[in-house]
Amino acid sequence: MGMLYWGDPTFLLAIPVIIMVLWAQSRVKSAFNQWSEVGTRSGVTAAEVARDILDKNGLTDIPVEYVEGHLSDHYDPKAKVVRLSASTYNSRSVAAIGVAAHEVGHAIQHDHAYVPLTMRNMIFPIARIGDQLGPMIVMAGIFFAFMTRGATSPWALTLIDIGIILFSLAVGFYIVTLPVEFNASSRAVAILETGGYMTTDEVRGAKKVLNAAALTYVAAAAGAVIMLLRLLILRDRARRD
Repeated sequence: MGMLYWGDPTFLLAIPVIIMVLWAQSRVKSAFNQWSEVGTRSGVTAAEVARDILDKNGLTDIPVEYVEGHLSDHYDPKAKVVRLSASTYNSRSVAAIGVAAHEVGHAIQHDHAYVPLTMRNMIFPIARIGDQLGPMIVMAGIFFAFMTRGATSPWALTLIDIGIILFSLAVGFYIVTLPVEFNASSRAVAILETGGYMTTDEVRGAKKVLNAAALTYVAAAAGAVIMLLRLLILRDRARRD
């Protein structure tokens, strides 16, 4: 059991994911920095674009608010508000307007009861708990299994199973997030193409920013799946040992 508890070899599974995460973050930073230096010919701000898109989709009751931070933009489904970060709100850049349109895309999804978004919102509370506590509970079960020294306690395996179930819900959240984010970006690009907010070349730039951002969600989902696989391997080894 020493290899299992003191030298877990399953961490090797995470190396490709770590590389992917770092690569995705680099792509986002590079794309956003590049296109944040390029202003649109329309000269409107990201906040103005967000407000106009919301109004044209009948979402006049959803405010557009300023929030501190860099790329902390988000749509809050509970408060029904689009929040744009300091790097986005008053910016007239291609990158900022692309990000703003993406967040409005989430508001439109919410209004249309887009199924993946509804599912994500439903499982978010328990998924957040599972993401934080699931691996810790598994490790606690492994610790108890180790303390039995070859006579694995049923309580230890039960703890491990509870942790895995909780973390599985978090994995489900990460996976269902993918269609939500990709769909919001698709909506944003379509709106920017037909709404007269950008030229064709500017839309291409916004699309590059959004595609780069999407990679971070893919990396997060891959990381969650790999972590679940690691927990399952550890569970199997704890049972056998």
